[in-house]
Formats: sequence, C-alpha cells, structure tokens
Amino acid sequence: MTTTSVKPDYLTIVLFFTITLATLVGLPLFGYFHGFETVDWVMFAVLYVVTGLGITVGYHRLIAHRSFECRAWVKACLLVAGGWALENSALRWCADHIRHHARCDQPEDPYNAKRGFWYSHCGWLFVKTAHREEKYEIRLRKDPLIMWQHRYYVPIVLSGLALPFVVGLIHGGWMGGLSCFLLAGVGRTFFVLNSTFCINSICHLWGSQPHGTGDSSRDSWWISLITFGEGYHNYHHMYLRDYRNGPEWYHFDPSKWLIFTLAKLRLAYNLQRHQA
Repeated sequence: MTTTSVKPDYLTIVLFFTITLATLVGLPLFGYFHGFETVDWVMFAVLYVVTGLGITVGYHRLIAHRSFECRAWVKACLLVAGGWALENSALRWCADHIRHHARCDQPEDPYNAKRGFWYSHCGWLFVKTAHREEKYEIRLRKDPLIMWQHRYYVPIVLSGLALPFVVGLIHGGWMGGLSCFLLAGVGRTFFVLNSTFCINSICHLWGSQPHGTGDSSRDSWWISLITFGEGYHNYHHMYLRDYRNGPEWYHFDPSKWLIFTLAKLRLAYNLQRHQA
C-alpha cells in the first residue's frame, strides 16, 4: 500500500519552529541575562553524545541496516537514546531511511537531494505521509522492541527533556532546572537534529565520491566530526551493511568504535564488514 498525498504536517512545523526559535533567540538571551552553569554544559555534551550515538549506532546501523546484532538490553538502551533525539520513532525513522536507500535521488526518496538543500535538510519533514510505503515497515514491525519504543515514543521523548531539568533542579533549584533544560534539552535537541540533517543534505550535495557514483552520496570528513562518523556517506551507500562508515583506521567514526567495543565486551556480535 502506497500513500502519495502531500499535506502540511503542522505539528512538526510548529515543533521545529519552536525549537529553532528557542535555540537561536532564547538561549543567547538567557545566557546574556542569567548565564549557564558548568553542569548545563556537561549535560549538553553528554546528551549530545548519547542521543547522537542512539541515532547512528541504534537507529541507523543496528536497525535500519542490520550491520550488527546485540543483546536485548543494549538494543533497548539504544532505542531510548535514539528516541531522546526527537527524530521520530525507530519504526518511522528506519522505514524512511530504508526507502531512501531503495529509491535514492528518485521522487520516492523521502529526503531527495535533487530537490535542493533545504528540502533534503529539513523541508521534507514538513509534509505528512508523502509517498509513505508500508512495505518498508514490514520487517521492523516484527521486532517487539521496535514496536515497544514506537508505542511509548512520546514518554521516551519527554523523559529525555525532563532529565536535564531534574539534574539542573537538583544542582541549582528552579532556575538551575530551567537553565539546564534550555541548553541540554532544547538546545541540544536542535543541534543533534541539524547534525543529522546535514547527512541528508550536505552529504548528498558536496564532497567526494571515492567509492562510487551510482547516486548523489558523498564523503564529507568534517560532517563526521559532528555526526560520530556518518559523514563517510559515499562509502556507506556503496556498502550498506558495513558497521563502519569510515573504513580506514584513521577515519573519525566513534560509532564504529562503540560497536567494536560492544563486540569485544560480548554485548554485540555478527558485525558486518565489507571485504575489499
């Protein structure tokens, strides 16, 4: 079944506008008049890393591409961390991503770079169920942990926003809670969202194609610095199931390092690797 109707997704539009306005206007104003504590910056860094890896290791390499397998509790932790990134449930995110690879640069590609930078960066989010094909969800719907996260996605998101508030509250009272919430909750969400969006936009428009020119995917080493290794996108498109995006030892790819470490701890197994 395919749905091709295009309607504005007003909830996403309002939510994205609110987060953007709060980050670009609210954060500087709050920082100027009140300032941020060390605990706010520490929580920002910690949650940026946790939620970013939840997307790259959990949503992307584990679930969308089955690049490795892991213990159930590790998978559950990755699903929670990915949910905290506010990028939709794993069911929806991974179905869209699987469709992106299957129909890359074609009209059915959810973040088709042929439609320009802003559409592939974030504009595609503002339309509802455009070309949604349920066949890309069939495998995902058979996974009970993925469906658990999908059912409880909203509480998971709220818990990720509540965490920095509680930490700030304990450290510095109500203003401490507000301060930590704004920086490590709202601001962190904005930056993680846009770092992920850069893979869909920048890594399909600018960069090198050392591994193949079959689609618009490109390697951008500097995008890897903010996306935990996802910037080696041309390699990824050529070898989808490789648990590494940066195949060389010197490539900055913290996601592959985490997966490798989990394997050494016997928490992950069946790591997929392209043999040159």
